[in-house]
Amino acid sequence: MAKSVASSGGGSAAAAARALAPHARIEQSLSGAATPEIACAALADLFSVGRAGALKAAGFIPLSSASAVAARTASSRKVELFNNFVIVQHANVFETIKLSTLGQSDKPGSNTIQKLMTTPVIDPQQHVLGVIQICRKGITQDDAGPDFTLNDLQNLEAAARILAKLPFMNSSSN
Repeated sequence: MAKSVASSGGGSAAAAARALAPHARIEQSLSGAATPEIACAALADLFSVGRAGALKAAGFIPLSSASAVAARTASSRKVELFNNFVIVQHANVFETIKLSTLGQSDKPGSNTIQKLMTTPVIDPQQHVLGVIQICRKGITQDDAGPDFTLNDLQNLEAAARILAKLPFMNSSSN
């Protein structure tokens, strides 16, 4: 099964980090993350998306899942970017979880993933530790916010390299 780190954050430390070069900002934001929750908060801030803490209770995605993009990412070890995700065949279990406590809309379709970036988290021994997915949701693509860029995808890959070194990603209890 793949671990999934879904993503937010804020504060004065985040504001200071925004002034740094992108990779230095990513390093500063993530290198001290002691827990998956702190890492998720930092990722959400880095990519200007909301936190998805309610997804933690959704569990794990089996690597054998034919329709889960996270499983495909873990198996293929490839990064992907989708700015028109609604046309991609995928398991939509995470879109059925209501996140209205985060200020998101209760309107039908507002939890639809419109845009998604995905990358594996791979340790130095080339073991897949998990998958990071960053998404933008909305009723329409425009409602979901700006498209992800190739630069965003490169930054996500950099974030995955940093996360792979963190103790919580390598503990046997995860």
